[in-house]
Amino acid sequence: MLRRREFSRTAGTLLALVLAATGAVTATGTGASAATTATGADASVAVRTVYYDASRAGEFRTNFDQAATIWNSSVTNVRLAARTPGNITIYVDTGWPRAQTTSLGNGRVWMGTQAVDQGYDRTRIATHEIGHILGLPDNRTGLCTDLMSGSSAPVSCRNANPSAAEAARVNALFAGSLAAPTPTTHTWTPTLTPTP
Repeated sequence: MLRRREFSRTAGTLLALVLAATGAVTATGTGASAATTATGADASVAVRTVYYDASRAGEFRTNFDQAATIWNSSVTNVRLAARTPGNITIYVDTGWPRAQTTSLGNGRVWMGTQAVDQGYDRTRIATHEIGHILGLPDNRTGLCTDLMSGSSAPVSCRNANPSAAEAARVNALFAGSLAAPTPTTHTWTPTLTPTP
């Protein structure tokens, strides 16, 4: 028969083994959680879960859900999941789309209907704005293959996937191998004449 002290030690050891097997770790103070995973290049990197709150996204909620799925299939060190409240709060207004970062993985996004009215792809906009919250700056190359080229790509561009370089940068930021960007506001600046 086990004594109370031996039982406590055995139960603690079993709990530690279970936690180690599942790799569960909770991040404190950010409202995000992390779990060690064997996916990606470095199995010792904790995957951070960033929650997005699309409860105020109205008719664009589906686009933000699609954007989360795209990011989740493109990166390994961060996972986006829907929850209210979230690290990212999404709004809709009549201005230009924009993102306001408060720290890596935290901030606010506005789906501005001016870009939608001009014909820009809704899911590309949603994925682009979440990209800012994940640490990416605007990169106005004009190339449709660059998600962060934003409005500099033609209005006809429907690519909502980050390039390999963009995905690698997000992975590096969430692995801690790059310095997190400073909080800022990014606006989907319109071109003077939208390219068809």
